[in-house]
Amino acid sequence: TMGADNNLSAGDEPGLRFAVVMGADGKVRDLTWAGIAQWRPADGFLWIHLERDDPAAQAWIREKSGIDPQTAGLLLAEESRPRVQDFDDDMLIVLRGVNRSAAAAADADGRARTQLVPVHIWAEAARCISLRDTAHSLDALRDIRRSLLLGKGPRTIGALLALIAEKLVDHLGEMTDELEAAVAEIEDKVCDNRGDPALRMEISSARRGIVQLRRYLSPQRDALYRLQHDDTSWLDADARHRLRDVSERLVRHIEDIDELRSRATILNEDFTNLLTEGALRASNRLTALASLVLPPSLFAAMLGVNVTGIPGADDPYAFLWFCLLIGGVTLAIWGGLKWLKWL
Repeated sequence: TMGADNNLSAGDEPGLRFAVVMGADGKVRDLTWAGIAQWRPADGFLWIHLERDDPAAQAWIREKSGIDPQTAGLLLAEESRPRVQDFDDDMLIVLRGVNRSAAAAADADGRARTQLVPVHIWAEAARCISLRDTAHSLDALRDIRRSLLLGKGPRTIGALLALIAEKLVDHLGEMTDELEAAVAEIEDKVCDNRGDPALRMEISSARRGIVQLRRYLSPQRDALYRLQHDDTSWLDADARHRLRDVSERLVRHIEDIDELRSRATILNEDFTNLLTEGALRASNRLTALASLVLPPSLFAAMLGVNVTGIPGADDPYAFLWFCLLIGGVTLAIWGGLKWLKWL
């Protein structure tokens, strides 16, 4: 037993992140693969957390877990859209959580990118099996395991499922807050008329995060609603009440995400308008410059024609008068452009 040790060991055996059994005496013990093989429902409530893509975990699920082979295939499948499926009095649940591990991929700007990762759950009256991929990490499950070892965690399958859903949604809320802060920062930059092209990357990154999060929130809401109203015998009233609270909290997160999506769309439009206005201003300046240069160029070309009859050819002051004429025309054009506010 690890007791209050916060440095939780995990992954000591192939495919097994951890396994804990909650005995009738209230004590919580860590189990190895050998301990799992010896476990019986009379020993207490068992929670097994596995690496879904590890061969050892897959072999155990298919051959030693006691789960029907076809159902085991569904549990190990790549499909990760949040859902709930009934199998008599047992349930297959897929939810999405937040991966904040240091190994998470980074955005183009070098900042860590928060990922939504799937957790597959098989729930029975006395046993819960959860699986996540080796490359992913879920703080929500680690927090629950720590609480169990401190004697503060759930003691029934229903309470465990409700707590997993609650932790996952809480961490989704933190992710929503981060996205809102990012959108607010970009809004300040756009309001400052900073037409920096790099700002487009920030807007695109925020929009991708919002779309990714929104993509899974709706099916997760539906999955939690289905779980809350399932007629499974071991899901008690307290667990259903907590699941209802979690569902309502998730609905609020969805509303916040929808608002963020609208703000990000407006930001993208505003930034595009800024770039368009900048391009128009540059084009106007070039047009104004061409307008100033065109008359002198036209006069010089006409006077450079190799024909007789050029006015002032024999006048020693002709070039001076020509320069004064060009200067006057240029000033007139410059004044007209200023009046038109092109300069």
